[in-house]
Amino acid sequence: MPTATKFDRISYKEVLERRLKVMDASAISLCMDNGLPIMVFNMRAEGNIVKAVNGDLSIGTVVTTEDKI
Repeated sequence: MPTATKFDRISYKEVLERRLKVMDASAISLCMDNGLPIMVFNMRAEGNIVKAVNGDLSIGTVVTTEDKI
């Protein structure tokens, strides 16, 4: 999206407050309640899935608890 803003890290709370369309709000809440980090990245870009699996966080945004930001 031309108007999208990339964050390196953002909290679950901020995603919900800003109503960002990362994924369904219920799914965000479940991840938050269970401490599951979310990695948001472009799966269509060549090599990104391998990079994500290998822990390369530079390809996307990590959604996690505020205390880990």
